[in-house]
Amino acid sequence: MPQSTQTRPADATRQAGASTTASTTASTARRSNARYQILGLLAVGTMINYLDRTVLGIAAPQLTKELGINAAMMGLLFSVFSWSYVASQIPGGLFLDRFGSKLTYFLSMTFWSLCTLAQGLVHGIAGLFVFRLGLGVSEAPCFPTNSRVVATWFPQSERAMATGTYTVGEYIGLAFFSPFLFMLMGAFGWRSLFYVVGGVGIVFGVIWWLMYREPRDHPSANQAELDYIEAGGGLTQRHKDSGAAAAPAKSGFEWRTIGRLLKHRQLTGICLGQFAGNSTLVFFLTWFPTYLATERHMGWLKIGFFAIMPFIAASIGVMFGGLFSDWLLRRGKSANVARKLPIIAGLLLASTIILANYVESNVAVIAILSVAFFAQGMAALGWTLVSDIAPEGLLGVTGGIFNFAANLAGIVTPLVVGFIVAATGSFVGALVFIGVIALIGALSYIFIVGDIKRIVLVD
Repeated sequence: MPQSTQTRPADATRQAGASTTASTTASTARRSNARYQILGLLAVGTMINYLDRTVLGIAAPQLTKELGINAAMMGLLFSVFSWSYVASQIPGGLFLDRFGSKLTYFLSMTFWSLCTLAQGLVHGIAGLFVFRLGLGVSEAPCFPTNSRVVATWFPQSERAMATGTYTVGEYIGLAFFSPFLFMLMGAFGWRSLFYVVGGVGIVFGVIWWLMYREPRDHPSANQAELDYIEAGGGLTQRHKDSGAAAAPAKSGFEWRTIGRLLKHRQLTGICLGQFAGNSTLVFFLTWFPTYLATERHMGWLKIGFFAIMPFIAASIGVMFGGLFSDWLLRRGKSANVARKLPIIAGLLLASTIILANYVESNVAVIAILSVAFFAQGMAALGWTLVSDIAPEGLLGVTGGIFNFAANLAGIVTPLVVGFIVAATGSFVGALVFIGVIALIGALSYIFIVGDIKRIVLVD
């Protein structure tokens, strides 16, 4: 007789036991830490991102003399980056939701680095204008992608830490590379800055393409880590996100969705607050070297040395704010307290930048600016709130709206500062403007934002 193809009871028992053993082994296996490798990529990418957008500010004192650019026109050139950056936020978010993190970030970094490199080739205002516009378009998807990667790779209890870690890249690069960049400019001229920074970005774009994977595709992420991430609300992006070969995902987007999202106080409140925090940041990224050179009359080497201090302070502020927020959350505090308290405290403290107008010592000025920038770093948790409140499937678009509003500061602040300096010949009014905006941001988080909870769009 032919042997029966049915499983005997004893065999079934052994198979069930083996399955249970395998499941138990998987659940008790030591958890891998592949998410930290991904976080390292985000941190380096963000560092390069901010070097690319800030290098014009470092070059400005020398560049303005060679090209004959006054303060008002320089403010316009600082601002023009944010025109296209802001205008591209929602299209960038849509591209991200459709094509995924890997391809979006690769294309973004490659093109923004090319635009940076090209700025070193210009011989007039028109060329700078065009390539600053291109830089803004290319960089637009970066932070929505960062937010999406963190929401995918990290449980909620680690997201503020993760956001703080990649955000610190904004400041670390400027803190530790500023002396090198000032020395490079002194030795080879301002054009060399754009060649070096742009070239580094192109190389890292290739590294990102080769190394980034989604959690379920990552060779170093074991099941224990995947379970840990998913239990904390991560792994929400179910589709394969491996680049051009991935099947496009439907974002479920309609243009009326933007208006529906903005009706929720959580989003409008954090947009206003982030605008305020970004105003302080933009001042340091654009006018700070010129402030030291013209208002404080410092030489190149002294500027390179003193420029380190506020950026180191901001780096510490970012990490402190993220760790403090996650610590409060683990201690049982509500998301309202854990997420909003560091931001409110940071914005209030950032307003002390006004005090720099009333001291004579360069050391005292740098100390005040360092405290203000430390506080701005504390307040840089807005992207964590985006992850917490974005409707399911609309993280890219929500992040695009948030970044659109937040980076209006990149348009307004350089122009206002430039016009104030051109009109008065002093930075006194400019620092007052920055301090008042920070206070408005704190009031937004106190009175407008309300409860931190995921937005549900009801038809």
